Amino acid sequence: MRFASLGSGSQGNGLIVEAGGTRLMLDCGFSVRETLSRLARAGLEPSDLSGIVVTHEHADHGEGVFPLASRFGIPVWLTHGTLAALRETGANADEECSFNLIDSQRGFSVGDLLVQPFTVPHDAREPVQYVLSDGASRLGVLTDTGCSTAHIESNLSGCHALVLECNYDSNMLTSGPYPAALKARIASRLGHLDNRTSGEILAALDRSRLKHVIAAHLSQTNNTPELARGALAEVLRCEPRWISVATQDEGFSWREL
Repeated sequence: MRFASLGSGSQGNGLIVEAGGTRLMLDCGFSVRETLSRLARAGLEPSDLSGIVVTHEHADHGEGVFPLASRFGIPVWLTHGTLAALRETGANADEECSFNLIDSQRGFSVGDLLVQPFTVPHDAREPVQYVLSDGASRLGVLTDTGCSTAHIESNLSGCHALVLECNYDSNMLTSGPYPAALKARIASRLGHLDNRTSGEILAALDRSRLKHVIAAHLSQTNNTPELARGALAEVLRCEPRWISVATQDEGFSWREL
């Protein structure tokens, strides 16, 4: 099992997870042209994808899902609320691609990958995040949530790898250039995770199997890689350089489990 990021941040997100002959894309927030370029950088073509699994409808995660899926015949998995919200943006999944509605509390299989959705607090219609597994190793993904819950921590405990949102540093957000309303939205319980809260989530988990921790979805205005790494490294009692960072332009290269 291995995984790689095509890019992570407010301008677009996409994660590839591979096990055996199965490759899933988690979210697609890029244009078709940009997605093809980023897939090629990872050594992949659209025909290599077994499906696209969607977390929620916000443009940086869902805007490219149906354009890519319809053009290349890729099936899509998403919640009913996410589908409804995407339809309101003009996406027409019924005629253009194959989609599968999922229960936000029930796992499902796609080829060699087991996919377990879990609900998160975020200002979207029916948002979820995922744990993906080949039966031996588990990758947990948590971005786009404003706070933690016991349900989140239960799902992420015992993972072998984590992609964990470190969207902002509280001091940088407070003193930064964003309008007051946007600052309040980001810092709310339905917004995004700051570095300190991400560290608290990590501290609450069973970390005994962890091989990779990736800080993701960093704000380019309200955070720095050094601050994100420092917050997570403090919990793990490791050197900050051991923490990887998913960037907007490059994502991160393949990691093996």
